[in-house]
Amino acid sequence: MSKINVAVLGATGSVGQRFIQLLENHPYFQVTHLCASENSAGKTYADVMKKRWKISGDIPKYARDIIITLPDPKVTPGVKLAFSGLDASVAGEVETSFAQAGIHIISNSKNHRMVENVPLLSAEVNANHLDVLSSQKTPGKIITNSNCTIMGVTISLKPLYEKFGIESVMLFSMQAISGAGYPGVPTMDILGNVVPFIGGEEDKAEIEPLKCLGKAEGGKIVNADFKISAHCNRVPVFDGHTVCVSVKFKKKPTESEILEAWSSFKGEPQELKLPLAPDFPILYRQEEDRPQPRLDLETGKGMTTVVGRLRPDPILDWKYVVLSHNTVRGAAGAAILNAELMYRKNLL
Repeated sequence: MSKINVAVLGATGSVGQRFIQLLENHPYFQVTHLCASENSAGKTYADVMKKRWKISGDIPKYARDIIITLPDPKVTPGVKLAFSGLDASVAGEVETSFAQAGIHIISNSKNHRMVENVPLLSAEVNANHLDVLSSQKTPGKIITNSNCTIMGVTISLKPLYEKFGIESVMLFSMQAISGAGYPGVPTMDILGNVVPFIGGEEDKAEIEPLKCLGKAEGGKIVNADFKISAHCNRVPVFDGHTVCVSVKFKKKPTESEILEAWSSFKGEPQELKLPLAPDFPILYRQEEDRPQPRLDLETGKGMTTVVGRLRPDPILDWKYVVLSHNTVRGAAGAAILNAELMYRKNLL
């Protein structure tokens, strides 16, 4: 199969930059168009990003001389797939226009996440949700990522939900400042501080895992049937969302049964050996003080969900800590992995 021409929408933002980094020399996809606002359109990516490139390493050579265009399917000829890192204020309309033009959209934005026939796709968790794409009426299909906060949480819950059933979940997030984009949270608001509010975040954390863990039936997604209570906080960490999770099960497992469920968990990305798929989606750290963003964030090139501190919960059943890379596994990396899955399943 030949490479597919792709566009990155919102290419100058923090998620767009991560897309551009991860797509360098990709075996399935070739970036031909970078799209951004009128302020950037008509200029080379290198000129626009001289002072705006905020992730480690230089701007990939392939992207430097690409002329930025508006996020409009009329000016992206030959593109079959678009990765969207657009802001929610414009993403809904723009992504729909691409789908109407026959271009598949894999979006990191929230606008279409809860539409019942749009997969909220986490490749290892719910690959079968791609079945509902046939019920979308546009020639191009829309697929979304979940919120970055709950990406690792949902992956950690998947094997437990399948094996033991879940009655309820309580989670407390400690979210990195990169999740707020650039320039993000003002320095004087976050240094030496914890901000116990992130607009809209708790609602997403309480509903999106239920769709991810739901069932594809009759051309739509039916949510899972347990409840989640979430507290979401911004903390002075650059990358990496840490979440403390407590779970009440329908069938209470032992510690060894939970650890076995995590260690044996694999999905279609591992079976197909997709380029961005980690060998194991979940890694359990035995140390009593892990996971930590500084030490564990790059596990599996940022695509592995790192779990630790499993112990009994005196109110629910068990509790543990989850760490995931919010701009890799929680955003651009997850979207590219979803696209790799679709590519191998001949859905592009």
